[in-house]
Formats: sequence, structure tokens, C-alpha cells
Amino acid sequence: NGHVMFDEVTAPHDTTLTTEPSPFVLRPPTVQDGGAMWRVARDSQTLDLNSSYAYLLWARDFAATSVVAERDGAVVGFVSGYVRPDSPETLMVWQVAVDADQRGHGLAGRMLDHLAEHVPGVTMLETTITDDNAASRALFARFARIRDAQHEETDLFVKAHFPDEGHDPEVLHRIGPF
Repeated sequence: NGHVMFDEVTAPHDTTLTTEPSPFVLRPPTVQDGGAMWRVARDSQTLDLNSSYAYLLWARDFAATSVVAERDGAVVGFVSGYVRPDSPETLMVWQVAVDADQRGHGLAGRMLDHLAEHVPGVTMLETTITDDNAASRALFARFARIRDAQHEETDLFVKAHFPDEGHDPEVLHRIGPF
């Protein structure tokens, strides 16, 4: 349904100091991760699933604006994004997904934070979310709140834009500057 799915609103990542290291490694994807990104998206049963070829290309061409989360050597989550060509300060987040058995660790928020901190020149974030995706709306609202950034919502793609039946409208969430 929506283009964004994340781990859990009820488990915000902890900002207190801890001596226990995170079990997750966040890094840019490689072509070798494309298949795992496709699997994570497929298994989410929420995201619009694209071809495995699309995820391979994404991992190759947009690695600098995307991130994978790895645990024990396996990809367990990802955020795919790109810098908008006509707005180079804006990171467009396309998909966010975390394996079901890895949810509850605030991983989606950590991956968004990682991109906000590591993509040079980005001060704005955009994503689209369907109205029925409360978890994703909460994730991005929290992202804005933590940064004390504006968060605007406007209709971007209405039902009439989609050539196929059954796709819900996508609401643009624009966050920033941060």
C-alpha cells in the first residue's frame, strides 16, 4: 500500500548512554545487497514490491543516499532514497523496511538519522505515505519533532494519477529545514 514501512513507533531509539554496543551495522548498500533489499521489501507485505532488478540498480546507483542495516552479517532492513535533481538539498525517502523479527529496536529511526547525518548538503527530507499507514506517519513525525523541524503534509499523487486500480493516494511529507 504505502511506500514506507518501518519497525515500531512504540520503541523509539534510546538516547541514553549505554555500554552495550548496538547489534546493527548501518552502511551504504552494495550490489550484493540488492537481493536482500528485495527480500526485506517482499517480506514486509506492506511495501509496493518492485522487481529484484530495481533493487540491484538502486543498490548500485543510489548507495550514497540509501542505507542497509546488517545484523550478524545479514541485511535486516533498509532505507532507499535519492537526492531530488531539482532540489539538491532534499532527500526523497522512497522505501523504509525492517524484517519483522528485528522490529522494536528503533531501527527505522536510526537509519533515517544515519542518512540525515551522512548525505552531504541535505537539509530537507521528503517521503510519501498513504493515509492508512499510521506507523510511518508516526516515524516521520518523530523525525521532524526530534529536529524541531517543520513538517508539512500535502496531497501529491491522488487515485486518478495511478493507472492501476487499488492504489491509495500518496501524501507528501516534507520535513525541514534541519
